[in-house]
Amino acid sequence: MSEAAVPPIPPLKPMEKVRYGVEAAAFFAFMGLFRILGLDRGSALGGFIGRNIFYRTGVTNRARMNLRAAFPDMTDAEMEAIIIEMWDNLGRTIAEYAHHDKMTAKGLDARIEVLNLDILEREAAKGKGIEFVSGHFANWEIMLHAARQYGYQGGLVYRPVNNPYIDRYLFRQRTKHGPGEAIGKGAQGVRRIFTLLRSGKSILILVDQKTNEGLAVPFFGRDAMTTPVPAALALKLGSSMMLVTNERMGGARFRLTIHEPLTIEPSGDHDRDVLALTTKLNAALEAVIRKRPSQWLWIHRRWPKEGDRPYTRRALEAQDLGGAGVRVEREGSSFI
Repeated sequence: MSEAAVPPIPPLKPMEKVRYGVEAAAFFAFMGLFRILGLDRGSALGGFIGRNIFYRTGVTNRARMNLRAAFPDMTDAEMEAIIIEMWDNLGRTIAEYAHHDKMTAKGLDARIEVLNLDILEREAAKGKGIEFVSGHFANWEIMLHAARQYGYQGGLVYRPVNNPYIDRYLFRQRTKHGPGEAIGKGAQGVRRIFTLLRSGKSILILVDQKTNEGLAVPFFGRDAMTTPVPAALALKLGSSMMLVTNERMGGARFRLTIHEPLTIEPSGDHDRDVLALTTKLNAALEAVIRKRPSQWLWIHRRWPKEGDRPYTRRALEAQDLGGAGVRVEREGSSFI
């Protein structure tokens, strides 16, 4: 497979060049340190930074707010333990970017254990494409490695990070060790996803971030704007929508669980069916999070706030392609 073209550096204002340059220099210095330390020690250092530095930032208050709303009966001590473990995990995840070449799902010292491969093989045999849907569990990049190493080619839905220098690094890591193609947002991205699924290939998409253009679907008892793209595509194309979840099993070792495909009995009303299947997806994500909440990233602005803008032209173009249930925009489903 030829290597995907790395996105060019966009035109930047002088101050942006300075700011992004300084950020990138610090980022790559840490990547070099994590690389020198090796995977296990580098991951451990990242965890230490997460527990002792990231935990003390103001972003932790958002995690507390989200946890309190999701688990109103949780004690303060239980909440802090979850948040500390969450930050440990995020620090490790950042450090592990320096070691993506060591994230193996096969072999004597495999870092990734995959459960329920028989379910995946059964669905792949149908030849209608696989939608690997997941959320920000443990090191969410692990799904890319497992999919590629087990022979599932296709694309990942990708939202660039703001810093273009760091984005190029992440792009190379994901396309080199993942399914090979990064798919952007909007109507063009939806067209490409259609093409891949129709040819029996796979897409990988994270669906647990807020999208200003989506469907209001319950998530931990509150409506959360959720991308309906996976549900709309599964209903239109007959592709299998497979929830895949990830747990950190200690250090830099992981367990991926492949769940039974998410389906509904079609009613004949496409929009109603998209809403029903998207609701089922959120319920499945919530059930997994409730079992081990420290493995999920609680710092996202997952629920809408007053004044969020509804639709944009790009979202409406994508909607026209996929049906009334499809609305996508920059904050929604992606790897980040």
